[in-house]
Amino acid sequence: MRYRMIQGFVLAAATALLLPLTSGAAAPAPGVIRGRVELRQPPPDLEPRPNVADLGMAAPHGATDRRRSVVYLETAPRAAFDQREEPRARMDQKGEAFVPHILAIVAGTTVDFPNNDHTYHNVFSLSKTRSFDLGRYAAGRSKSVRFDRPGIVRVFCDIHSHMSAYILVFAHRYFAVTDNEGRYRLDNVPPGTYTLIAWNESAAQESRRVVVAEAGGEVEVNFALGRR
Repeated sequence: MRYRMIQGFVLAAATALLLPLTSGAAAPAPGVIRGRVELRQPPPDLEPRPNVADLGMAAPHGATDRRRSVVYLETAPRAAFDQREEPRARMDQKGEAFVPHILAIVAGTTVDFPNNDHTYHNVFSLSKTRSFDLGRYAAGRSKSVRFDRPGIVRVFCDIHSHMSAYILVFAHRYFAVTDNEGRYRLDNVPPGTYTLIAWNESAAQESRRVVVAEAGGEVEVNFALGRR
């Protein structure tokens, strides 16, 4: 009798373990949103801010890629906010330029600002999202800032007025910076309907409605920013 009770318990437990595998519905497959952002006209040259600290400083050198854009979901699934480790990113100072010129990060990221140039630099921002001033520091040194709020942060150097950059801070991880050809790719997007936005510093942003099917797969969405 005791043996039959144990045998019945083992059989019931095994059935319970197998039940979700046989009767449960398959989880929806994540999808991919990819495409290209085209700029109808090249970004205009930046005009240096009036700054007596320049003192006849030579024209900027070191290319800053201002043609790059950022593509992101306006809102994201709840799971996108899960974060177990504190992320870290880097914006270098090299060739009298911020590298990269466009940096996209998730909220809670600490950004390092190393000075790998031949001269002193300063990093500061007056942006409402995150204002700071790291002061002037020599080549070989590095300072850092943590960005906790989503938004756009414009970064400058008070020694070299031609130096500027953008840091875009997001509350989720569904964003991408375009490559040299304007291409982007968002991976592991859960099924659903979203508003996809393309941003560039020299043009008005544009949005598209995009649907990621339950079966996953790839969705192509292209943008053309700037005047027609």
